[in-house]
Amino acid sequence: METIKKFPLNWQTFFLLTVGSLIQALNVNLFLAPAKIAPGGVSGTAIIIQEFTGWPLGLMILAMNVPLLILGYRSLGRFKFLTRTLYVVLLSSLCIDLFARWLPPEGITDDLLLNSLYAAIVGGIGNGLVYRGQGTAGGTSILGRIVQLKTGIPISQVYLFTDGIIVLIAGIVFGWERALYALITLFLWGVASDQVLEGPSVVRTAFIISDQPEAIATAVFMRLGLGVTAWPARGMFTEKEHTVLFCTINRPDMHILRQVVIEIDPHAFVVIGHGHQAIGGVLPRNFHPPENKKSE
Repeated sequence: METIKKFPLNWQTFFLLTVGSLIQALNVNLFLAPAKIAPGGVSGTAIIIQEFTGWPLGLMILAMNVPLLILGYRSLGRFKFLTRTLYVVLLSSLCIDLFARWLPPEGITDDLLLNSLYAAIVGGIGNGLVYRGQGTAGGTSILGRIVQLKTGIPISQVYLFTDGIIVLIAGIVFGWERALYALITLFLWGVASDQVLEGPSVVRTAFIISDQPEAIATAVFMRLGLGVTAWPARGMFTEKEHTVLFCTINRPDMHILRQVVIEIDPHAFVVIGHGHQAIGGVLPRNFHPPENKKSE
């Protein structure tokens, strides 16, 4: 019971899992199956099997996920894993066969490149939404996680092995041209998933090495309303003592920060890096730093 309370299936989670599952079902019907692109996973295996049997894709995907769900529950041992993954697998599998009745069997386009690119983008969006709902799409992701925990092999290498075998078989069945397109889909699918899961790199992290840290920190307080952290540092070549300032800023504010630093200390050393997300660090608008405030 404690596990259920800790991971409640609230309406936001339910919405993310539902929309992600529906998008995955549409992706199979509109791009993957019509173009016979099998970029690994259970869905790719089902597309290969359908070529010889004609069996419904959704039913095959559901059947192949059952032993993986049992294996995942025993090895990963989480009620949250079972409930959310089972919901995604059931909904997406049923919708694949349901949508197949209404959607054109030839898909939207017969262009292999367009099918591979849009399959990656749409599938990545669906997967990313499911991951944000703290669920998984089942299939080889379960197997990959188990192997990674048992062997310590990086999960990206596990996916490369499992999905690579499926793409290899798809190349034998459908031709090597489609296998090459499947590799494009497989790569871009992960990129699209990461973008949905983590968001674009819109935050910048700034490191400022200066001999006038208090003046710069006060200016950042007043101009940008941002908190600044400071710690002492020593130049290894000059053996002089300096201060390192750190803060996070939004991308549009980068030029303001550079202007502030240059105006106060033209000799300051500034490094600006990328970040995905920052929580906290923004001061109230009515904040006024005390006089002679020292950096912490």
